[in-house]
Amino acid sequence: MKRRAQTASQASIGRWGRGAAAAALAGILLAGCGSEGPGAQKAQPSEPNAAVEGPRESARTDGKGQAPGGAGETKTQVREQPSTVYYEVFVRSFADSNGDGIGDLKGLTEKLDYLNDGNPDTHDDLGVGGIWLMPVQPSPSYHGYDITDYRSINPDYGTLEDMKKLIEEAHKRGIRVIMDLVVNHTSVKHPWFIEAGKNQNGQHRDWYVWAEDQGIAPSGASAAGSGNPWFVRGDSHYLGTFWEGMPDLNFDNPEVRKEVRDIGQFWLKLGVDGFRVDGAKHIYENLQSDRGTATTDKNAAWWQEFRSAMNAVNPDAYMVGEVWEQSAAVIAPYLDRAFDSAFDFNLADNILSAVRQEKDNNLAFTLERTHRFYMEKSGNRFVDAVFLSNHDQDRVMSQLGNDENHARMAAALLLTLPGNPFIYYGEEIGMLGAKPDEHIREPFAWTADGQSKAQTFWEKPAVSGDTREKANVQTQTKQADSLLSAYRTLIRWRNELPALRDGELASVETGNPAIVSFKRQSSEQTVLVLHNLSGRQQEVSLETAGLSAFKDLIQSSSNAAAMKKNIVSLPAYSTVILQ
Repeated sequence: MKRRAQTASQASIGRWGRGAAAAALAGILLAGCGSEGPGAQKAQPSEPNAAVEGPRESARTDGKGQAPGGAGETKTQVREQPSTVYYEVFVRSFADSNGDGIGDLKGLTEKLDYLNDGNPDTHDDLGVGGIWLMPVQPSPSYHGYDITDYRSINPDYGTLEDMKKLIEEAHKRGIRVIMDLVVNHTSVKHPWFIEAGKNQNGQHRDWYVWAEDQGIAPSGASAAGSGNPWFVRGDSHYLGTFWEGMPDLNFDNPEVRKEVRDIGQFWLKLGVDGFRVDGAKHIYENLQSDRGTATTDKNAAWWQEFRSAMNAVNPDAYMVGEVWEQSAAVIAPYLDRAFDSAFDFNLADNILSAVRQEKDNNLAFTLERTHRFYMEKSGNRFVDAVFLSNHDQDRVMSQLGNDENHARMAAALLLTLPGNPFIYYGEEIGMLGAKPDEHIREPFAWTADGQSKAQTFWEKPAVSGDTREKANVQTQTKQADSLLSAYRTLIRWRNELPALRDGELASVETGNPAIVSFKRQSSEQTVLVLHNLSGRQQEVSLETAGLSAFKDLIQSSSNAAAMKKNIVSLPAYSTVILQ
């Protein structure tokens, strides 16, 4: 369906012009033309704000989108998305504290100053406001997405005391800590499943889905990929939507739901600030035949139940769901009193497509309408979760053919759009990585020679090692024009400018296909953002675009950018912000 939508969009350009084509494309995305295609990438045995407040109507409004004013005067409601920048960490690959080559919680704690040292006046840290920890509980797999004990820490990573210390030190620096919540399935080595497989009358038998027990045929195609998701244990078949080693829990069992609620509350009481919810739509969507509105509603109802239980411990806990879908209509129910955010997979695709082609693909136009839809469905509490890649996808630099200019522009788009941006570790230094999964989760590069005390070496960097001499923290910190320096600068802009940090988005048409343009507006500030995606200097006439109110060029990624008589000159691959 994705290919068909693109074809329709291209045809629309020819018949109606660019604006109408963008409207048509936005309509397709909102209408529910979803495909399970992306989810198929997760079918293998690998996975995966002290809390962000939901968006509020600007204080300038009366709560209904109107603002008091003079006779006949109406002001537009500002729907802010208060945000922070998050950094996704694979603990195993990030930083080692004890020399065994495996990253651990103490190592991450020691490297928090790289992420944010807590001092806004320094510029040698990234400046992120949150970290997302990939699974840190015990697991037989390197990635941790098949858990054997939900209330403990993987011995490779440390102890619960190490986790508490990490959270404490992160909070001192203004860093929120969210962790992966992996409850669609357990490990086959979890004591619950071991007992369930041995004893059909045991306590935990009905905690899993057994075809024979439920009187159903062990057949059908997995909703998370391809192939039959039923696997044999003894005389029975159990459901494993993602993989044989990940048996699905039975959420129709009230004891399972209570246990999962208790697990969430356990970690919030420990000090965690929220959760990234793994495989959120697969609680009940197990087979391709399950796909549909009724199943989506059942999934959303469970997550509303879970969210209500979390509110009892921390009503400000941040929850972001992995709902790997193309259809906004399918994603929207999860944003109604369940998740604050859902990862924006469509936007990630659109950003990378735009920078590869070096031209606008109606990115802002489509996003504005999608946000409007989500705000309506969430009661104005929606916050987008924007990203470029994650632990299940080829790394950005590999997707962009190791083109640093394109990587810069992808970062610039990511960090100037509304919502919480998520940066996958290593993205900021241009690490390479392509499937299989181990190659997109390789050790983070602290130095060119790999001799840093914190360097992990649990796996040889088969892909990212090719460019480690350049793609490492030590080298890029010394270079003002490095990719790392660009990330640091962009995050600093975002932290300093209220409109970039919290504002809503309004698309702008400049008439120049090489320029992605949009306004960001918060209750405090309105700015115009212009991105030149091309390798040539571009000019934008603010008069022609009806943007003459923007008089001051307040930030630029290039010293050669200039503004004269309402003409903005943007050097190749550059970003400017006007006020």
